[in-house]
Amino acid sequence: MTKKLTVGELPAGSQTLVGRWRLMLGKDAEACGVCMSPGGEGHEGIEDALGFVYGGERGAGSEDSRLTVPTWIDAVHELFPRQAREVLEREMIQKKGIAQILDQPQLLDRIEPNVELVKTLLTHKDLLTPKTRVLARKVIDKVVQELKKKLEVRVEQAITGALRKDRHSPRRVFRNLDLRTTLRRNLHNWSESHQKLFIEKVFFYAAEKNKRPWHVIVCVDQSGSMLESAIFSAVMASIFAELPGVKTSLVLFDTQVVDLTDKVGAPVDVLLSVQLGGGTDITRALEYCSGLVREPARTIVVLITDFYEGRSEADLVRVVSRLSGADVRMIGLGALGYDAQPQYNRATAKKLRKVGMDILACTPEKLADCMGEIIRG
Repeated sequence: MTKKLTVGELPAGSQTLVGRWRLMLGKDAEACGVCMSPGGEGHEGIEDALGFVYGGERGAGSEDSRLTVPTWIDAVHELFPRQAREVLEREMIQKKGIAQILDQPQLLDRIEPNVELVKTLLTHKDLLTPKTRVLARKVIDKVVQELKKKLEVRVEQAITGALRKDRHSPRRVFRNLDLRTTLRRNLHNWSESHQKLFIEKVFFYAAEKNKRPWHVIVCVDQSGSMLESAIFSAVMASIFAELPGVKTSLVLFDTQVVDLTDKVGAPVDVLLSVQLGGGTDITRALEYCSGLVREPARTIVVLITDFYEGRSEADLVRVVSRLSGADVRMIGLGALGYDAQPQYNRATAKKLRKVGMDILACTPEKLADCMGEIIRG
């Protein structure tokens, strides 16, 4: 007869390891003789919480759960650290749906804000009541501000730095010191005997306010598959709009085109304006963007789309070729974000690359670096 192995009866170090396997395997572990000790280290409560979300996937059995959504949220906040809570709450929403949360607005106020929750709220925004809409807006704003805080320093360094470094100035202002050029141009003055570099000439960057601004046009596909990229696009556009020496336009499209440039500094309003679904007319969106261009050589069009065109592909290739030929820099993003999966029409993207569009699927930081390289020339 096989002896049952009870987690609580093991030495402390072994309890942790075997307990983790027991929680991962769920009730199926009992068939192998691995059991939980009643009330041991909160394991039973943890298993109930995991079983509520994953059910039969973890062999948790077919018995009815003792938990409801409100009591489950209480349990998860008590038993798990923040990072684990975010994962579990995301899974709960995907598997259980959002109906109970929308019916009980106080629950929405307790769930950890994250990009997945924002995607869920935007997908179901037509179901929001006036009260849940207020809470949803607060959740979206919190996530947007966290993303913006994370990104803006890197974006400012990449783009503002490039704006300052594309030419030098005779004005001797210390904050505009070009240390790298100064050192490089004075290397011939190195004194071996003194072990010092004597500076003959100092170089300074030009002040960006004295130069013509760059125009960044962010053009975002509203199709459902691009929702995560749209979230990051709205945040990035709001950062661009705050940079000196940069003019920012923001355009959303499906088969129609909506110019949200007046809302570019309010990414939450932009996201709540997103209309998911419908067809896609990328050509029409780029034709509209073409009408915004005033100085082609100082314009960057950032197109975020899955490249599945709803009309003749030849029209799309033609408009990209025309803009690129006029010296407009074209960047096409199949995905923008940290977890966004780049599932896009690679055949169409390849044709657009051949006529002058840079094709990327990247993080926001990489996009900023790419734009900085364009500005530097």
